[in-house]
Amino acid sequence: MAAVVLQGSLHPLKQQLGATTAVVNVIHHASFSSDIRPIKKPALSQMRKGAGGRSSFNGVVATIFGSTGFMGRYVTNELGKHGTQMILPYRGDNYEVGPLKLTGDLGQVLFHPFDLKDEDSIRRAVKYSNVVINLIGRDWETKNYKFEDVNVHGARRLARISREMGVEKFIHLSALNATPKPEPKMLWNGSGVLRSKYYGELAVREEFPDAVILRPALTYGMEDRWLMHHAGMFRSSGKAFPLYKKGLGITKMPVLVNDVAMAIYEAIKSTESAGRTYQLIGPHRYSLNDLMLWIMNEMRMKADEDFRVTDIRFDPIQITKVLLAELLPGTPINSLHREIMEMEATTDEVDYSLPTMIELGITPSPMEDNITWLLKPYKHRPYMTVEDGDFDKVIPPRPVD
Repeated sequence: MAAVVLQGSLHPLKQQLGATTAVVNVIHHASFSSDIRPIKKPALSQMRKGAGGRSSFNGVVATIFGSTGFMGRYVTNELGKHGTQMILPYRGDNYEVGPLKLTGDLGQVLFHPFDLKDEDSIRRAVKYSNVVINLIGRDWETKNYKFEDVNVHGARRLARISREMGVEKFIHLSALNATPKPEPKMLWNGSGVLRSKYYGELAVREEFPDAVILRPALTYGMEDRWLMHHAGMFRSSGKAFPLYKKGLGITKMPVLVNDVAMAIYEAIKSTESAGRTYQLIGPHRYSLNDLMLWIMNEMRMKADEDFRVTDIRFDPIQITKVLLAELLPGTPINSLHREIMEMEATTDEVDYSLPTMIELGITPSPMEDNITWLLKPYKHRPYMTVEDGDFDKVIPPRPVD
């Protein structure tokens, strides 16, 4: 009887072994999720689309240069949550872009090494994309990259190669106060960043006439170089908080980084954005002096008791700290650099003949809704509560007309 059972089970066993062998062969020949597989039917109508979200595909394949920076992290997250497939070129360590894998579903976020001076690597990065976004910018010069190398020649190279590779839309991030002749404040020739940003716009327009240029104002947000710059202890000189002319006569229109990321996504969707220049500004204009007082008060620092605003032009200690920070290798400590101080001393000039983010359907977020929670980790005396009246309620400054 046992022989009969064994003989009767032999044929199913062969079938099972054959199926197992087939599965092993399939696994052996399977590719990895990070491998680039050319689409046999590239028409968008042939691709699977979802109802929205990170697991869907909205038909946009975007290469985002500068995705590892402050702005890039917000842009990749905004595009990823709408189902955009992203190719993220990186120049340094690949571990820097690893966290960005979470901005999209499996297979939606791909990484590619590149060098801004290597055209072949740029061509490979944009080969499969219909949208290219340039977020690369330089706020201080290094021995390898000057302002013109990044903000002008690099932008021109990206725009030219994108056009040659058949990219449908090129989005370039510039600066609000970009001008060929910046007014000198703390530097003899004015800001090299703003000058190079202006010529970078011209270079992009020459190579890609339908490019979308975005000019953000002073941008703030989590881990930014402005609020965090002022919250750092190295920014002050004891109780003295130095500003150019104490911040008087200088006005700013800060914009939230989330709004800038949304503007980039809306510029991709818009059919009317091609060839236009948008100014991304906040809803209110503030005096720089009032902004600094506001920031200090939000961090529970009291004027004349914990700090006092001074004029940096007459503060040799702060000037020495800035010069020493420039001599150190790597990123300037706490963003202490003459170029950064120069741009901080520049008033935001708005050309109201150009469209803003409102034309893209975005209502800019007021700073009053965000600054409190952004500065919460930097509050002084965090062990004290406000229930007992230890601190007065912080009142935002009145906007400048």
